[in-house]
Amino acid sequence: MANQAPVAWVTGGTGGIGTAICRSLADAGYLVVAGYHNPEKAKTWLASQQEDGYNNIALSGVDLADHQACLEGAQQIQEQHGPISVLVNCAGITRDGTMKKMSYEQWHEVIDTNLNSVFNTCRSVIEMMLEHGYGRIINISSINGRKGQFGQVNYAAAKAGMHGLTMSLAQETATKGITVNTVSPGYIATDMIMNIPEKVREAIRETIPVKRYGKPEEIGRLVTFLADEESGFITGANIDINGGQFMG
Repeated sequence: MANQAPVAWVTGGTGGIGTAICRSLADAGYLVVAGYHNPEKAKTWLASQQEDGYNNIALSGVDLADHQACLEGAQQIQEQHGPISVLVNCAGITRDGTMKKMSYEQWHEVIDTNLNSVFNTCRSVIEMMLEHGYGRIINISSINGRKGQFGQVNYAAAKAGMHGLTMSLAQETATKGITVNTVSPGYIATDMIMNIPEKVREAIRETIPVKRYGKPEEIGRLVTFLADEESGFITGANIDINGGQFMG
């Protein structure tokens, strides 16, 4: 039987930023379906969320680079929990290297996971959203998709491409009750950042005008705002959340 709470599918939901997004949406009353890559880690993650009182979070292990798997995964979510009202594309990886050293595999893996996955998930939910006359799609890009980054031609290309998809899909759905927006975080205090050696971490922090790292919860709050029914006049937009590190 379908749950009465609106359903939000968050890919990469078990990561640092993904966790904050899932919890923020859950606090706002959504039934959240968190995507994951590692099944064992996902089980441990879900148990920790439940220990904190988040009983309205479920898991979905879909191979985002597989188009058919995404179609089937979205259908399964709808059958188990109800139609997907909100899609948040937060899954992402890095395989850094300069162009002259980057392998085709490094390029292909990042494009598949960070960009092709966005097409796959959007294609999987769009008919569902059109049928119900409502939807919110929020794509998590990056400051490096806005300004580029040494050693990240693959990652920057995928994240920039994500916003091109966002603007085009927003135009296709603007009269259909569906909004599509991009959020571009800067340096956020996830485990990945905090595990960088302190000297390097401090050097990065000094390049941020507000002189601190962002909090994952700040990304979660912004996503939840864009997901709200009352945010229907915002579509095709990119919202930078980077402490003033890039303005453009």
